[in-house]
Parts: sequence; structure tokens; C-alpha cells
Amino acid sequence: MNLVGISFILRNDRGDEDSCRKHNEVEFMNQITIRDEFIKLGQALKLAGIAQSGVDAKYMIEEGNVKVNGETETRRGKKLYDGDTVEAEGKSFTVSSSMKN
Repeated sequence: MNLVGISFILRNDRGDEDSCRKHNEVEFMNQITIRDEFIKLGQALKLAGIAQSGVDAKYMIEEGNVKVNGETETRRGKKLYDGDTVEAEGKSFTVSSSMKN
């Protein structure tokens, strides 16, 4: 069995790494930087601080309240790549990857 892990760096608009994590609260991020080629939509919503849990992300997505690159997306497992933009809850963020396609 192969195990695949996702490593990531969170950056806020000041460029500070990890400054968004404070006592189990996640501040909204306008960009998430990942070290892998892609991240799944549900995970990205949590990392950006738009969804507080995987369950929150699941319902947001299933209810059609999330757009990826301007198109409504209803798949939680949708893979996001470098340059993809996500909009939800009146906020948006961009995915940045150190592994360019």
C-alpha cells in the first residue's frame, strides 16, 4: 500500500509562515502555498480558514456554495493546482505550489 502525504505552508498577506494558527483558530488566508503538486478542495478550504472543519467544508461544497476558477464545484475531492482560485463565503484565495505543472 502506498501512502501519500500532503505537506503545506500557510502564509498570510504579510508572508508570515504559520502565524495564522492561534489556539485552534485559523485566520483566513488569501493564499495557501503547498509543496505538493495539488491539494483537494475540502482540505484547501480548511487550510485557508474558510471552513472550520471537514464537515463544514463538505456541506459548503455539496450545497454549491464554492467556486473554483469561477465555476461552481460540488466535488470535495476536486484537485486544486498552482494558480487555481477558490471563492466561498464571500472570500477567495489562490493556491500556490512549489511544484509547478
